[in-house]
Amino acid sequence: MTLHTRRARLRTQWGTIVWLTAVWVLLWGDLSVGNVLAGLVIAVLVTLGLRMAAIEFHGRVRPFAVLHLFTRFGIDLVRASFEVAFIALRPGYTPRGAVIGVQLRSHSDLYLTMTAELCSLVPGSIVVEAHRLTGMLYLHVLDVRQSGGVEHARRHVLDQEERVLRAFASAAELADAGLLPGVPGPRPGTPRGTEAGS
Repeated sequence: MTLHTRRARLRTQWGTIVWLTAVWVLLWGDLSVGNVLAGLVIAVLVTLGLRMAAIEFHGRVRPFAVLHLFTRFGIDLVRASFEVAFIALRPGYTPRGAVIGVQLRSHSDLYLTMTAELCSLVPGSIVVEAHRLTGMLYLHVLDVRQSGGVEHARRHVLDQEERVLRAFASAAELADAGLLPGVPGPRPGTPRGTEAGS
């Protein structure tokens, strides 16, 4: 890869670099200059070193929706941390885990990945499988009773996807997802899968 090609790739993949850096900081849980710089270096190396298919971004960044997305993510992070701690410290309590399937509105690789990452970063749930072609996510939920039931856990994922779409999707993508007033879209909810208790 020539120097010119690498520079061109960096210019077109800046969004990926920023996202990978943010994920690095979130995974370490330490917002410091050193951690951000380390995440930035690793993101650049991954972007330049791995031959990944380019993900086209046709949306637009809406600052207030982005702020709402990450504010709500922070609230979910704190709340879920207390819930998991409560489960761990509650004597004699056996959590009822389950694997749930969630049919997302959008089949975009970008929005599917962002939704999956945000859901996995919240304690108590982790994405175990994602189907790119169908837009299907399968998550393991630590305790469906404390999560308010299977449907509530599924609704939480769909709400997370909606916040991602409202923050970054184009008007056409929002319309396709049924998130514009008066525009019918796909009906999310009932997945093409089943729950399995763990």
